Amino acid sequence: MRDRVLILGAAGALAAVFAGCALSAAQVPAPALDAAPGAKGDTAVAVLAGGCFWGMEAVFERVRGVADVTSGYAGGSRQDAQYETVSTGRTGHAESVRITYDSSQISYGKLLQVFFAVAHDPTELNRQGPDWGTQYRSAIFYANPEQKRVAEAYIQQLTAAKVFRSPIVTRVTALDQFYPAEEYHQDFIRRHPDNSYVIFNDLPKLEQLHKKFPELDMDR
Repeated sequence: MRDRVLILGAAGALAAVFAGCALSAAQVPAPALDAAPGAKGDTAVAVLAGGCFWGMEAVFERVRGVADVTSGYAGGSRQDAQYETVSTGRTGHAESVRITYDSSQISYGKLLQVFFAVAHDPTELNRQGPDWGTQYRSAIFYANPEQKRVAEAYIQQLTAAKVFRSPIVTRVTALDQFYPAEEYHQDFIRRHPDNSYVIFNDLPKLEQLHKKFPELDMDR
């Protein structure tokens, strides 16, 4: 099991830097097909996976229109939804975030644009930066046919436009259940901004959020 608290080795740090540079260079367009906006005050839920949930949670917590973000596990069973078990990579779970948002303020497609543009690298298969294993896979867990349609159409759009140099490996999978992670994983970056893993891998994502989506960044 990895130790996120220890300082990354030189190879891991360089890999994270190069991956971040490649992602920041991609210009990700808005989805041509999107979900219909909700009525004022209507809430909806999106479940996304893209590597360590610490960074994913921190990015979406800053997005205007998002009411709540919870780190957790999706893709496996309830009995395996514990960090120590998920970390083996043999449970079927992916570290994920559940995003509750006001669908009259931000659309599902816009959340996916942030997901592909700054929250993770969708071309890394079963890994993100220094983290390896199926628990770090890129995945969209759709809750209804509309989410599935928007997600699949968007991946096709990005692929046709050759937005990324490598193929998108994001899986679009039906959501069965989402299981919240242990309390010490929630709001991890807010509580541990000086953690070395966070500094190398997650804080750059927050800078990219402000650079690419300043109108969405509630913390600036």
